[in-house]
Amino acid sequence: MFVLTEDQAVFKDVVGRFFSDKSPVSAVRQLMESQDGFDRDMWLVMSESLGLPGLHIPEQYGGYGFGMVELGLVLEAMGRHVYCGPYFGSSLMSGFMLTMSADESAKQRLLPQLASGEKIFSLVLDDLDDYSSWGKSLKVSEDKLTGAASIVLDAGIADRLLVVAAEGENLGLYEVDQSEGVSIRQREVIDPTRKIYSVEFANAHVNQIGVITQQQARDLWNTWSLCLAHEMLGGAQHLLDSTVEYTKLRYQFGRAIGSFQSLKHRCADLLMELELAKGVVSDATQSAVSDNAELYLPSMAKAMASDAYMSIAKSAIQLRGGIGFTWENDTHLWFKRAKSSEVFLGTASAHRENVIALIEESGYAA
Repeated sequence: MFVLTEDQAVFKDVVGRFFSDKSPVSAVRQLMESQDGFDRDMWLVMSESLGLPGLHIPEQYGGYGFGMVELGLVLEAMGRHVYCGPYFGSSLMSGFMLTMSADESAKQRLLPQLASGEKIFSLVLDDLDDYSSWGKSLKVSEDKLTGAASIVLDAGIADRLLVVAAEGENLGLYEVDQSEGVSIRQREVIDPTRKIYSVEFANAHVNQIGVITQQQARDLWNTWSLCLAHEMLGGAQHLLDSTVEYTKLRYQFGRAIGSFQSLKHRCADLLMELELAKGVVSDATQSAVSDNAELYLPSMAKAMASDAYMSIAKSAIQLRGGIGFTWENDTHLWFKRAKSSEVFLGTASAHRENVIALIEESGYAA
């Protein structure tokens, strides 16, 4: 695992204190019950004071040009506080898509709006499980878009809709005119802290702003998966810390339950699983900022972070006994985020299959 520089350590502390102050559990509970699901005032402060939406956007487009290390610090802080807001869908998915695939004029026009937080973007994909299937149900003909996407982040609150669709044999990035031919419906999901929508298009007018190659699609998928792995690590670390603290305070038979050997072993196993996941995510992050990125590492990071988060989430409820299952206890917020993140952008099993395929393809197995 890499060691943070002094500047990175200060940045981590500033971001951590910001989310501790602005995203307490009480605020999360209120926001997840609201229609939009996020605090617009907090979004403006986060954008203007910390510049988080543009953290990874190149400087020539109004961003700050930082890399995956700094982005990982932000996402881990968001995971620890189950942040409710459009950061993943707008800043990350849409931001990286525009940076990698949009033409220069579109970058000049759209990225400054995204980086400043002035506009919220939503990226519509017809398949969130496999990038090689993009464009199978979203089709463009003569600048008219038809089709549907069942899982779209932040579509209901977005100022700009971006769509990946096929026109003939080519895969393109399109900006959608939302004035007609677009139907957006909010869905009921297990994790109310992350709003999901279904989007249907009936001859909606679109403007092509980029072309997407399979290599770009793969690189985007890897980047998003690694970002999600960082967020999951933050949530898993919070749950483990809070669970260990609970075992020190909960007494049974005249002693803290954390002193029971079986619970000590359970917590030690969870710590080991989390530290192993941290090591892989760290390796994937270092690889991402190097000149020779290992293509299998993001999938390995996502798979191990998913497994660690779910293991800790299940144990966090069990080790709290009866109170862990109640609505009043906050553990379920992280459990639901863990469960939704487990399947978002592909399951752990799918990512492990991808790891095996990439290793075999590269000849490492030999």
